[in-house]
Amino acid sequence: MSQKFSKEILNLDCEKEAARITEKIRQVIPKELKRQGAVVAISGGIDSTVVAGLCVKALGPKKVLTLMMPEKDSSSTTKSLSQKLADHLGTDNVYEDISPILDALGCYKRRDDAIREVIPEFTSEYKSKIILPSVIDSDSFRLFSVVAQSPDGKEIKARLTPKAYLGIVAATNFKQRVRKMLEYYHADRLNYVATGTPNRLEYDQGFFVKLGDGSADIKPIAHLYKSQVYQMARYLGMPDEICNRLPTTDTYSLPQSQEEFYFSLPYDKMDLCLYGKNNDVPIEEVAEAVGITVEQVQRVYTDIEQKRRTTRYMHLPPILMEKVKEIIL
Repeated sequence: MSQKFSKEILNLDCEKEAARITEKIRQVIPKELKRQGAVVAISGGIDSTVVAGLCVKALGPKKVLTLMMPEKDSSSTTKSLSQKLADHLGTDNVYEDISPILDALGCYKRRDDAIREVIPEFTSEYKSKIILPSVIDSDSFRLFSVVAQSPDGKEIKARLTPKAYLGIVAATNFKQRVRKMLEYYHADRLNYVATGTPNRLEYDQGFFVKLGDGSADIKPIAHLYKSQVYQMARYLGMPDEICNRLPTTDTYSLPQSQEEFYFSLPYDKMDLCLYGKNNDVPIEEVAEAVGITVEQVQRVYTDIEQKRRTTRYMHLPPILMEKVKEIIL
């Protein structure tokens, strides 16, 4: 590279990029997909905010439906920030509380049963989340733990067995799949597309649920690093409370960052590591820019490759037993 690697490498020409994305949206939706607008599920997070903003910029507010779908474990700010965004954009907005659907599916009960395999005293009155140790601290194999908080505030932490971990994840994945089901319901009734909101970091690392938030007709920001999504939000004039909000999973009842649940580092440092790896930047330059050691960067790289291998199937279409000729119109 001609100049020393630094965080400025991710600076985005937001005006140019917004124009490019919105033009693509205007072309793809009516011409290729034969639809008339877009449904965007909003959560008060930065990614769905930018997707909604870009769709409104491309199509106008009357051709975009924003969809709020909180449940009983959602953050108390989810509804208020989502409503503020919808009001700001001027879109038609639908509110769907998905808690009754999740109850009927046994989502919460199945999750609680899995937690009780390692914390027998756990009840539905407890709050919980699952966490993963930082990858940069050691080369040791990392295992998920569950953190539970009793009604009187006592905190308990227990390492998860593979069975308990998979049971918790399988149960909580109902949340993303129910939301996508409702999103497609509204898309079908309006003849709209369903949008996906992953950024490049999430898309690359498989941080989505297959046939849940991983399903979509268009994914407008999957090529943008998370840092660039924040830049785009500010360019689009999105509400300050959202632009300044740190990423969360908003899946578990205890507050949980994406870093402690899945990624190795805060998003801005992960972006630099991913960019450095993707573009063969000398590892010493990446370490200096991120503020960690070369050894720690190598651990992050190893984790990136492991996640790519582990989640590869999530990107794959259904595998046919024999090739079927496709008819392209």
